[in-house]
Amino acid sequence: MGDSPKEGKLTRFLDFTQLIDMASEAVGGKVLFATDDFFAPAENLIKSDNPSFKEHEYTEFGKWMDGWQTRRKRIPGHDWCVIRLGISGVVRGFDVDISYFEGNHAPRMSIQAANLGEDKLPEIPERGVRTGAAATPEELEAIAELKSNDWNYLVHMTELKPGNPASSHNYFLINSQQRWTHVRLNIFPDGGIARLRVYGTGQNDWTATDPKEPIDLVTIAFGGVCVGFSNAHFGHPNNMIGVSKAKSIADGWETARRLDRPPILENDENGTLLVPGCEWAVFRLAHPGVITQIEIDTSYFKGNFPDNCKVDGCVLTTQEEEDMIKQKWNLPAHKWKALLPVTKLSPNQSHLFDSLTLELQDVITHARLTIAPDGGVSRLRLKGFPSSICLLRSRDKPMIRFAVKGGFRANL
Repeated sequence: MGDSPKEGKLTRFLDFTQLIDMASEAVGGKVLFATDDFFAPAENLIKSDNPSFKEHEYTEFGKWMDGWQTRRKRIPGHDWCVIRLGISGVVRGFDVDISYFEGNHAPRMSIQAANLGEDKLPEIPERGVRTGAAATPEELEAIAELKSNDWNYLVHMTELKPGNPASSHNYFLINSQQRWTHVRLNIFPDGGIARLRVYGTGQNDWTATDPKEPIDLVTIAFGGVCVGFSNAHFGHPNNMIGVSKAKSIADGWETARRLDRPPILENDENGTLLVPGCEWAVFRLAHPGVITQIEIDTSYFKGNFPDNCKVDGCVLTTQEEEDMIKQKWNLPAHKWKALLPVTKLSPNQSHLFDSLTLELQDVITHARLTIAPDGGVSRLRLKGFPSSICLLRSRDKPMIRFAVKGGFRANL
């Protein structure tokens, strides 16, 4: 049951914005219902691109706006909408963006959430073209079956703060560890919001996994997350474990050019560049497992792909991971197991490799991608099989084996 709305507080803790937007249309997010879409439809909330403004563009209903904007309410109540997340999982934070809505922005809002199985969803009418419309009695009757007014509050009623007309973000840090499938955005009483970003990590139902088919154990859709990196000047490593194919060079991990590059570059006998430095990113898998196949995709990276890469894995407890984060991942070399040796890469190409653990059946919890000397990678896929047994015990304690359930603790 949901509790009563009350005044909340904003946060400026922005690390969660590097996670996936689980509500985005790009990952399958969908608006199921909105009380009113008079000036601009709620579907704009989940667009993957940033909001824009067209100064002299109007529709038959008023000013064209890139967001969700309801009419000035003249009846009791407030406006709200329901969004089905494209990726179900743990919510780490929200960005309620009211860019370009100064003077028309919703003065207050709250966010509720629910974890609903497909068997519990009523048949909700397709929305179609919504500009100039309000919810029909049939839509109101169908959405009432979700009892969304009773959903849990992740953000209580909070005042929204406009900033620069072109950039007015309101960030909220969420500490809930539960899995969510739907969110309800309430605005009080009416107005406009440009975008709603629901940042978090996916959570997979591992009991439904086909034991004969390898699965991507690092994807952010199932709960994989970057827990450390050396450089992310042009793009965060979390981009590499995003869903689907990369859409552009901006949808990948790209580092700055290393300043310790030799003035004149040379190769070794294998054609690998002789350079002193490298860049790296470490990921916690969505579930401990055995990696059997590795994909390194350099799509769109034509003049800035890495010369070579390697992939290593290790087993860490939650405490050991926290220690490594504090130590900037200065993990002793012998802790890492080689999954892929130093391997040359090509531009704008997907590379598929068999993992070295294929015969050893080594279970890992974390993986490290190292590129040399620098450059960009669009996607990293670590396919394999989740393991129900894994060593997750501090090294100074007796070694024991025990089950690890899906969605084990994730943190930023």
